[in-house]
Amino acid sequence: MDTFQVHILAADRTFYEGPCLSLTIPTSDGQRGILARHSNMIAAVQPGLLRYQPPGEPVQLAAVSMGMVKVEHNDVLVLVDAAERPEEIDAARARREADEAREALLQKRSRQEYQLAQASLARALNRLRVKGMRN
Repeated sequence: MDTFQVHILAADRTFYEGPCLSLTIPTSDGQRGILARHSNMIAAVQPGLLRYQPPGEPVQLAAVSMGMVKVEHNDVLVLVDAAERPEEIDAARARREADEAREALLQKRSRQEYQLAQASLARALNRLRVKGMRN
């Protein structure tokens, strides 16, 4: 199977750079699968599960937050606010964050605070889902 080059960059670090056999990324249009020689595109990344397979290795999982993906000339750039492997996720912390976000949603606050709480809840629940997939 042919490979393509992938760069998965989080705001605070380079998550993965190297050859890849396949990449599945959560976008605003649903899950997008990318293989070698994929057509050029740009899409919004939504919080969710990212899967990628380096050559000779099993499929790797990551919880990603909002961002964007660009595919151009067999090179894929994924820019996200955060990317975490299941073993890096602190489940207790994610549960606390989810509880805090749920509480914030129950409060009568501004539209902006409500939207921030929704985003925080989505990220925490995604982290817990990805952590649970590895266990």
